[in-house]
Amino acid sequence: MALLQIAEPGMSTAPHEHRLAVGIDLGTTHSLVASVRSGSAECLPDASGRVILPSVVRYGETGVKNMGEDALACADTDPFNTVFSVKRLMGRGYKDVQGLNLPYRVKDSGGMVEVETDFGVKSPVEVSADILRALRKRAEATLGGELVGAVITVPAYFDDAQRQATKDAAQLAGLNVLRLINEPTAAAVAYGLDQKVQGQFVVFDLGGGTFDVSILRLQAGVFEVLATGGDSALGGDDFDRAMADHFIATHGFEELNPQQRSRLVMACRRVKEQISHEHTAFLSVEFKSGETIAETVTAEQFEAIVEPLVKRTIQAARKTLRDAGLSIDDIEGVVMVGGSTRMPVIRKAVKAFFGKDPLVNLNPDEVVAIGAAIQADTLAGNRSEDDLLLLDVIPLSLGLETMGGLTERVINRNSTIPVARAQEFTTFKDGQTAMAIHVVQGERELVSENRSLARFELRGIPPMVAGAARIRVTFQVDADGLLAVNAMETGSGVSANITVKPSYGLDDDQIAGMLKNSFEFAEADMEARQLREQQVEALRLVESVEAAIAKDRDLLEADELTAIQASIELMRELAQSTDVRAIEQGIEELGHLTEDFAARRMDAGIRKALTGKTIDTVSATLGGATK
Repeated sequence: MALLQIAEPGMSTAPHEHRLAVGIDLGTTHSLVASVRSGSAECLPDASGRVILPSVVRYGETGVKNMGEDALACADTDPFNTVFSVKRLMGRGYKDVQGLNLPYRVKDSGGMVEVETDFGVKSPVEVSADILRALRKRAEATLGGELVGAVITVPAYFDDAQRQATKDAAQLAGLNVLRLINEPTAAAVAYGLDQKVQGQFVVFDLGGGTFDVSILRLQAGVFEVLATGGDSALGGDDFDRAMADHFIATHGFEELNPQQRSRLVMACRRVKEQISHEHTAFLSVEFKSGETIAETVTAEQFEAIVEPLVKRTIQAARKTLRDAGLSIDDIEGVVMVGGSTRMPVIRKAVKAFFGKDPLVNLNPDEVVAIGAAIQADTLAGNRSEDDLLLLDVIPLSLGLETMGGLTERVINRNSTIPVARAQEFTTFKDGQTAMAIHVVQGERELVSENRSLARFELRGIPPMVAGAARIRVTFQVDADGLLAVNAMETGSGVSANITVKPSYGLDDDQIAGMLKNSFEFAEADMEARQLREQQVEALRLVESVEAAIAKDRDLLEADELTAIQASIELMRELAQSTDVRAIEQGIEELGHLTEDFAARRMDAGIRKALTGKTIDTVSATLGGATK
């Protein structure tokens, strides 16, 4: 029973038709394309037999000059035009990439950062599209036909802007995106089908630019993500840079220009890869200025240099376990994904933490693309021997702003997607005919501490007394993790909606720190929320009482009016204070002072309603109302 849609609307699912679909792992360092052929998924090679395409594009005055291995070879001689690690720029603003030490030139365009090349300014979406276009052409040449679509993998921590940027790049490359799926989920598909295992597994995915760790439950063909975490600013590239920074410091270089630094980072990458198979490696870099670095690097030296980065991966794994409500003993196995997990220091740390050897029998570079290909084959309408149910989750809570700058969560983090949740809200003031909807993302209680996703307005609400209107706000996250929000006044049916498509995403500190801060500041956040709620309640009560006095002042004695007005002024002052208990007492006092006034208003309203009516008329009216 395949839960997922087998074919797009209008597409035939005739059993004799085999539709060509691929899975693409669009990686920070490397990218791959895979497809199901003769019943099994395999990565597709280029004309030279290589399945891995380095995610590097070199531009010249007329456009793309070369790509992949050829472009990578030019990274140190033409750094300004050789764009790599572009995945880290997807959906990000200029300030977000300042700490990346990129050798090429980036430009602040007000939204997503752009890269300046001899060909002109290129957005990360355009660079990614060039990589995807090369993979599409490779697939069509190998498979001998046009593709009906592709499943593209993204890090679990990619937010809405980054996911949308990925879809935009695919569209620009001429690809129909059947679905975006999280990289850990794709790995689970590949390993689950290969091993026929059941239980709770950790997917430890350390790629070139991002680190994801996910806890999945595999049972009877169901792949359920229980929790996801990681570090969007950590990957194999950081290990290279850490080694380069170490040698810059130990050799006393004050500053290297972009070309020199790029050459050193590339040399450190080669050392890292060699140490993954041998105990020592020789680092040799000679700069045009005459300065050189030439020394033997041992595995022990390398492990000491990168120890802080290794600890960050284990800390993320520990937190994700806690989010899933599991202990190490509950884990059946650890699946290693991403080329950076080939490093012995990583495998050693994972084994030490989880107390078991990690699963490494599938190629860590290829496993994500293979899983995506299996899913693409199903979505394209081809028959599959295995029924797959993919249950991804959203990494951060989604909600909206309520009075007092508070966050009301509508969909909690780690909710399974696709998902739709609705919640009812109401108006704050009498006669309110419009409502501003502010959509936010994050785990903090105050809107100011979360990320703003979008704003829109619902207009045309029938004027009613405060609290009478019923505004139903629906959040819908689709299978790609993209959000749409709808607001409707249930009485009149007036509605407004928005598809959340921000111009750029979270910066590294926000992504890495949001969940951490939600725990560190939980107590302070709750106290702040209680204060804001009491402040809002105080102001609401003041407005309500003042409206009642304006309408029925004649029902109050002079001394009562004076006492209530004095209490109102006190409430205004208390609403600006931070003393929650004092505000609560003020609300109780004003409520007590207005009890008799409220009763008189009710009596007066009843008398007015009954004036001129007989008992028989009232009885008939009440009788009709109960039928």
